[in-house]
Amino acid sequence: MFKLDKSTAKPLYEQLYIGIKDAIIHKQIEVGTKLPSKKKLAEFLNISQTTIEIAYAQLIAEGYVGSKPRIGFFVEEIDELPYIEKELSNTPVETVEKKIYQFDFHPGKIDTDSFPFSIWRKYAKNLYDGSSKEFLQIGDPQGEYALRAEISKYLYQSRGIVCKPEQIVIGSGTEHLLPMILRLLENDSKFALENPGYSAIPKIQLENRAIPIPVDEDGLIVDELEKTNANVVYITPSHQFPTGAVLSATRRTQLLNWAAKDENCYIIEDDYDSEFRYIGKPIPALQGLDQNNKVIYLSTFTKSLMPSLRVAYFVLPSTLLRKYKEVFSFYSATVPRFDQHILANFMRDGYFSKHLNRMRKIYRKKHEKLTQIFETYYPDVVITGDQAGMHILISVPLSKSEDQLKQIAAKDNIAIYPVSDYLLSPIEYKSPTFLLGFGGIPFDQIEKGIHQLMKCWGISKS
Repeated sequence: MFKLDKSTAKPLYEQLYIGIKDAIIHKQIEVGTKLPSKKKLAEFLNISQTTIEIAYAQLIAEGYVGSKPRIGFFVEEIDELPYIEKELSNTPVETVEKKIYQFDFHPGKIDTDSFPFSIWRKYAKNLYDGSSKEFLQIGDPQGEYALRAEISKYLYQSRGIVCKPEQIVIGSGTEHLLPMILRLLENDSKFALENPGYSAIPKIQLENRAIPIPVDEDGLIVDELEKTNANVVYITPSHQFPTGAVLSATRRTQLLNWAAKDENCYIIEDDYDSEFRYIGKPIPALQGLDQNNKVIYLSTFTKSLMPSLRVAYFVLPSTLLRKYKEVFSFYSATVPRFDQHILANFMRDGYFSKHLNRMRKIYRKKHEKLTQIFETYYPDVVITGDQAGMHILISVPLSKSEDQLKQIAAKDNIAIYPVSDYLLSPIEYKSPTFLLGFGGIPFDQIEKGIHQLMKCWGISKS
């Protein structure tokens, strides 16, 4: 009954196991039948008893066969088969390869050549030994206290935010933290979002509750917010994404007054790109100005350090701390403890500040280079959102659609991102408008990349 092929790569024990199992499944061997002894079957098939023993052991483990000491092996009755093996299909699985562009102007790219690998490696090496064995256990659900303490100091020094480590919650990215924030707010809350705005927000539980609020050169138009029934607003005041607008001082006061009118009103402040500002003085965070516990501050190390670290955090007003403890007491931290302590030590010893200062100079040089190229060679291209951050907005004097221009650029091995990708509701722009990220473009390649992009779109140098 069992045909073994010694010329194939499949082990003999596996061939025998499959043969006996299939015979049992298809009732070719009846329940209760005694199987040949290991010795007899080995002699009959001209193979070793070890091969028979391994095959029988697998059949016993899966419940097809039972063993009676000093009597033999018997076929068991099977009510439900553990599984039935299927032949793998020869049809190739379709895979989508991510295209690598010569120039990728994505706004989320960073300058990877400037990362302090040697210093980071030193802290990682120091942690990964027996003295850190406690970090193998599950840590504090809010994140490691050492890191929260360093973040608290950094926020006070850089953003004017006064908060205790107990108010900080660490998580693996804003996509993880935002649903937690939404659960802390009332279930019937009405959410207002900037339009255009951060594209991931509507995908997080808000499809039917998002109220788009327009923005202009001074940021979110608070007058329009006050006309709605929204009681929660998500805003990027220090560097509005994607327009780059900075919320004016007048509107900051107006927005805080709006939130103070109702106990259920809150502001979610995403301090996007706040570390990199090129014109004027640093803009204070809304949370630092808030006197009524109405601002939930949200930030990340994505741009300041690296996107792959996946460390973000929010600062809760004291009024929401008790509810947080009640709702999320059973949660576990989503960032590995070792990574948190590497970052905490990196910050404690001043290397994070040094790295930030260095990156500010690098991005400032790239920013100046980028704007100088447009002003010199392409004065008809309108630049906006150039006060801070790692991208600018360009509006090009062309009649083609944004999608058409994006496809043209892609054929020339350039990735470019239209502002329409970030709209919650339609906005008519006078000219096709794109985000132009410069963080990931090497300094000596910026001019070449801009000239190549303009050339493929048919925009000549002046």
